[in-house]
Amino acid sequence: MTTVIVDYNSGNLRSAEKSFQRMAVELDAGDVIVSADPDVVRCADRVVLPGVGAFADCRRELGAIDGLFGACEEHVKSGKPFMGICVGMQMMATWGREHGRHKGFDWIKGEVVKLAPDDKTLKIPHMGWNALDNIAGHPVFDGIVKGDHVYFVHGYHLMPENADDLLATVDYGGMISAAVGHDNIIGTQFHPEKSQSTGLRLIGNFLQWKP
Repeated sequence: MTTVIVDYNSGNLRSAEKSFQRMAVELDAGDVIVSADPDVVRCADRVVLPGVGAFADCRRELGAIDGLFGACEEHVKSGKPFMGICVGMQMMATWGREHGRHKGFDWIKGEVVKLAPDDKTLKIPHMGWNALDNIAGHPVFDGIVKGDHVYFVHGYHLMPENADDLLATVDYGGMISAAVGHDNIIGTQFHPEKSQSTGLRLIGNFLQWKP
């Protein structure tokens, strides 16, 4: 079994690679590789799409590598597990509203909108640890409970049209989305690779998930 972390010039992938490799070894869950090759992505058993920066920039960088988005889309349509992290999750939405209106993948109906906490003293971007809330009964969250802390760095979040696609939230001057999912797709606004034991648990669950 092979898990591919997609490399499209959107941030340092080293920490994600290390965390996924650690759990793959621990669970005997095959190989984890980083690749920008569409054929490698197309043939993978699982795909992880990270993302750091602005929505439009990440969308443009992914589109600049010939065939790479198409390979990701083929993977999703095949029913195999796909995970987006941070902006990699946001791009799965229909639209992104960061610095304009930008078309997403439309895999999860909804929009990526700016955080607007009720408490105006709260800083944007939302940066640091926060406690998970309203966790749905999804296999990737097996063993993860309300109050477990995960690490965020973001100023926008994905608001799905369908409430069933919202898998976890956190409170930051109001409810913000922490994770979304639909069929064989899972996405986290937080960084599991930086979220210590909770993040490693989620990564391990993803590596064993059979949608």
